[in-house]
Amino acid sequence: MAGPASTPQDPRQRFLVPVLGSCGIVAALMQTVVVPLLPDLPALTGSSASTVSWTVTATLLSGSVCTPLLGRAGDMFGKKRMLVVAMSVLSIGSVMCALTSDIGVLIVGRTLQGMATAVVPLGISILRDELPPAKVGGGVAMMSSTLGIGAAVGLPLAGLVVDHADWHAMFWGATALALLVLGLVLLVVRESPVRSPGRFDVVGSLGLAAFLVCLLLAVSKGTAWGWTSARTLSLLGAAVLILLAWGMHQWRVGTPLVDLRVTARPAVLLPNIAALFIGFSFYANSLSTAQLVQTPKESGYGLGVSVAIGGLCLLPGGVMMVVLSPISTRLTATRGPRFCLGVGAILLGLGYVVRIFTSHELWTIIMGATVVASGTAMCYSALPMLVIRAIPAAQTAAANGINALMRTIGQAVCSAVVAAVLTSYTMSVGGHVLPTLHAYMVVFVIAGIVAGCALVACLCIPEPAGPTAVPVPPESAGSDRAVEPRSIAATPDPTGRT
Repeated sequence: MAGPASTPQDPRQRFLVPVLGSCGIVAALMQTVVVPLLPDLPALTGSSASTVSWTVTATLLSGSVCTPLLGRAGDMFGKKRMLVVAMSVLSIGSVMCALTSDIGVLIVGRTLQGMATAVVPLGISILRDELPPAKVGGGVAMMSSTLGIGAAVGLPLAGLVVDHADWHAMFWGATALALLVLGLVLLVVRESPVRSPGRFDVVGSLGLAAFLVCLLLAVSKGTAWGWTSARTLSLLGAAVLILLAWGMHQWRVGTPLVDLRVTARPAVLLPNIAALFIGFSFYANSLSTAQLVQTPKESGYGLGVSVAIGGLCLLPGGVMMVVLSPISTRLTATRGPRFCLGVGAILLGLGYVVRIFTSHELWTIIMGATVVASGTAMCYSALPMLVIRAIPAAQTAAANGINALMRTIGQAVCSAVVAAVLTSYTMSVGGHVLPTLHAYMVVFVIAGIVAGCALVACLCIPEPAGPTAVPVPPESAGSDRAVEPRSIAATPDPTGRT
């Protein structure tokens, strides 16, 4: 049985997964595309290193804030509509970055680029609405994996540009990709009639945005500002107070931004906790690999490779994420998403075991990084299916937006932890302060332990009692009224809220 807005004979349906997946890859590219450029940006823009770091922080903050907000807006006002908004804003931000060498304008452009992170939960929700049940798992697995694929591809591509072309060419390329994918979305994706009724929670949106800005700003800048500085502690304290007030508001309002009664259920809460751990563990691999192989040979452990080759070390992992998507789909279909998540968490941990004992030669480093990416692919494929089966269809984009947000928070915390570790264990080589090999080993041990925590969270996720099929009234097809299509092993909402 097909979704309410398309039929199996619709020729556009065969292009739906590739087009939405392309959106996810382009959005994920924006998260890492500027990283190889960071050492050169202060000279290129005439600014300080601390100011330049905001080109990464701003993207992280805007993505974290906009992912749950656009997810909820998509559930209420149309997922394709919000997808078009996100890709359009990404295009505008890319053009701004391509046309400027002013650090202020560059940071604004990077902020706009980060908003496109919301395309992944929006795409997952569209796939749930539009594809036949038998094809949803594969489509969702590929869509979710684009987060890792884009991150893995972004570093080597950006490294090649930094080594061989003007740095603005990187953003012109991003603009061309964004406009191409936006055109494909307009041609291929149909607007789903599945809507969540009610009014948009403006107060809840502002509260969540304020909480995320305070939390992620403190976490991402804590190492530079000092973890006991007044600025860091004030932001963390404000985040706690805002979260408490926001939670009380969400509990009382009639149509909340995040339905805490649903989100607090173990079947939803535990996958979100697992997503936090997976995001942390995966990002440690991305942050450490390129730095490790680019460290000068004089350090005694570094390989002294170029920026481009350092980025290419992550490319096999991106390829494995593509290859493993159909495998994880089959595993999810036969053994369930919880089993697939558990296998992925085990692979993730084993990858760091490999990295601890084999970080001396280029091919063994690539092998360890690829094992980590393989485990991440399995986890990213399973997490959306765990969320989908536990929530009403009309909340799919918002719920997966929260799950994606938890991964982002995990990545932000990981960035702070890795920075703290690599600056705590250092050596002086040729007048330069470099991390020791022991520092990288500590990072790998921490990431492996966090992968173990993800496995524990996975084992605690309850199995559903059974699928609940919700028919679609014929008269609702093609309308903008809130409808609830067939769900995929969805458990009923005991509170009656949708």
